[in-house]
Amino acid sequence: MLKHNCFKILALSLPLLFIPASVMAENSVLMSGKSLFDKYCSTCHGVKGSGSKQGPPLVHKIYRPDHHADISFQFAAKKGVRSHHWEFGNMPKVNGVNEDDVDKIIKYIRGLQKEAGIY
Repeated sequence: MLKHNCFKILALSLPLLFIPASVMAENSVLMSGKSLFDKYCSTCHGVKGSGSKQGPPLVHKIYRPDHHADISFQFAAKKGVRSHHWEFGNMPKVNGVNEDDVDKIIKYIRGLQKEAGIY
């Protein structure tokens, strides 16, 4: 019985050995982006970028890459941004994040936008 279970575990584990490193790295970036988003952004922009009473949804057609390029997210986090699409007021700069953090947050948001069919 023990021998049979060992083969079963090995058989179930083998596919994990063949996951490309690039896929594993991308998943790591997405998880890191989610964690950073949850820490720095979700209070205003809601769970999974769905918006809240304090800030707009980022999973919205207004924030498509062809309207708000990734650099606009970098600028907003670094400098803050004047309100121009919504009635939530100006966004303050985000203390505690660096460009690499924001890049990970952007990848997370872009992934959510793609899942939602926004682009």
